[in-house]
Amino acid sequence: MKKILSKWAVVGLAVGLLAACGNEDAAPGGEEAAAGGGTDGKPTYAMVFKNTGNPYGEKMMDGFEEAIKEAGGEVILRAPDQPTAEGQIQIVEQLITQQVDSILITGNDIDALQPVLEKAMDAGIKVLSADSAVNPESRMVHVNQADPELIGRTQIQAVSEMIDGEGQIAVLSATSQAANQNLWIEWMKKELEKPEYENIELVKVAYGDDLRDKSTSEAEALLLQYPDLKAIVSPTTVGIAAAGKVLTDKGLAGKVILTGLGLPSEMATYIENGVSPAMFLWNPIDVGYGAGMTAVALVEGDITGALGETFEAGRLGEKEIVEDGEGTQVMLGEPFRFDKDNIGEWKEVY
Repeated sequence: MKKILSKWAVVGLAVGLLAACGNEDAAPGGEEAAAGGGTDGKPTYAMVFKNTGNPYGEKMMDGFEEAIKEAGGEVILRAPDQPTAEGQIQIVEQLITQQVDSILITGNDIDALQPVLEKAMDAGIKVLSADSAVNPESRMVHVNQADPELIGRTQIQAVSEMIDGEGQIAVLSATSQAANQNLWIEWMKKELEKPEYENIELVKVAYGDDLRDKSTSEAEALLLQYPDLKAIVSPTTVGIAAAGKVLTDKGLAGKVILTGLGLPSEMATYIENGVSPAMFLWNPIDVGYGAGMTAVALVEGDITGALGETFEAGRLGEKEIVEDGEGTQVMLGEPFRFDKDNIGEWKEVY
């Protein structure tokens, strides 16, 4: 715990320094944050997030920009208006035309992006994914925010404790194609197979598509469809905040428990009012920063994405490329628990 807090204290300072930069250029319509093409001789690094207006994505972009500027590169930040593969494909096509040096993508679909990302790699562009993976044929390496197994199992362990090991629970996820969400949910289900959870029933996995309005509607529908529901587990920052508001507005604090993955700034109210006894997250700025440093290592030839390679990831220290199913990945850390004892320390940070 001390090690995690120490690292995050440093990141807290970084957030303050980055606040002036903002991400206004990455908002409406996914506009560019910097001109690409490396006209001044500097390598150009692009990041393509899932969609605009996502607080988690904005923090990831902050971290990515921090890493690239630290390395002396040019930055392009892009995202489609809606979290679709089609929107990301259009952006990647534009980036290929701009002849960027690297593309980091947080995939909206694990497989649909493969043709355009292969086209980018054939053009000599270094392609990697982070947070939500694309398949191994579509990238050189994936940057994983935390151990997927630990993320999934931790959320079930937490919700079981909160409902005293008994009752109906539901999952409010992002999109049905989101690779990271689906993997975490798989591990949730595997954890639920243990004998100690025999009195917990997972009644439904709902999808809010990482859109606030749809996530709100899905949370309300869960409450109507399952009147005996004891808890909602939402492993998405948009979904958990939407569910927190629904439960607060309906006066269900203490009656329907909420946990999952959320931003401290958005979840502080719901932790403090008792709707969510605790929730989890890693630092999205670290995820973006680590992915940026991985992109730099690829472009500079320090790594190729091969198993066992190591590189220096700036303030995150040395990282090793490890196995990721049929591909390879960089593992950044483990989820951190936020509750009433510490949320006040973090709600102003991000």
